[in-house]
Amino acid sequence: MDVLAWLQPWEFSPALVLAFVASAWLFVRGCRVHRVGVLRQSLFWIGWVMLYLSMHTQLDYYAERMFFIHRLQHLVLHHLGPLLVMSAYPGQVMRAGLPLAWRTRLAAARRRPGPVRLLEALATHRFLVPLLFLLMVLVWLEPTVQFYSMLDWRLYRLMNWAVVITGVMYWNLILDRRPHPPAAMSPGGRIFSPVFTMAPQMVAGAVIVFSEHDIYPVFDLCGRALPGFSALDDQVIGGLIMWVPAGLIETFGLLVALGTLMRLSARNRLPQPRRRAAARPANAA
Repeated sequence: MDVLAWLQPWEFSPALVLAFVASAWLFVRGCRVHRVGVLRQSLFWIGWVMLYLSMHTQLDYYAERMFFIHRLQHLVLHHLGPLLVMSAYPGQVMRAGLPLAWRTRLAAARRRPGPVRLLEALATHRFLVPLLFLLMVLVWLEPTVQFYSMLDWRLYRLMNWAVVITGVMYWNLILDRRPHPPAAMSPGGRIFSPVFTMAPQMVAGAVIVFSEHDIYPVFDLCGRALPGFSALDDQVIGGLIMWVPAGLIETFGLLVALGTLMRLSARNRLPQPRRRAAARPANAA
């Protein structure tokens, strides 16, 4: 298969194309307003391209027919792609790319109670977002859920959209460099959160690696795309991808959060411990 043929979508999605074109347009326009360094722009575009290639090319064909390719796809969609994109801190840049009238309406909606405020609160909730990030790995790995999601194109697209969106929300919290508040998550929470999300994923990967039976027969049902791979071989490689590379990416996020904590501490910008409002009254003589 030549490069152009490989870049053709396995199943064309107008909504996905629109989302990627809109995000690129906003980022380019925003870069004309804000001075965005070469490194930040590079991180955004590398992550953007990786997400598109993982969602809208012939890779979908192989991801539906090889378990380890499916896990590689989700490693990019859930971990690496969102991590790179959010490392560019694109939120302010993309808001600046909106037309002035849209920016004015958005700013007004964020100031008053309503659906925009509620959506923003949910998308930055320090407990809900890490939980959703973890569930989007474990839920789609459940054999029955995996079986139907690989056969029904609507569930398949929902699965891919869900892992990308929760990945973006999660890394938005972990990579935040501000103190708390205004950051939604405390510096210590940004260090603990990758541990909370990483450990169950690594355990799930180990369970898949050491399983002695085929957990996901849907890939045999669809017909494995690559010859020479048995069900268990495919399964072992997929489990290792969850166990090692995914764990390393989460560890990188932990180290970035640790660096943020140390930087804020050096600048004396960490929250001060609460002190008692008043001392206990002295005992009567």
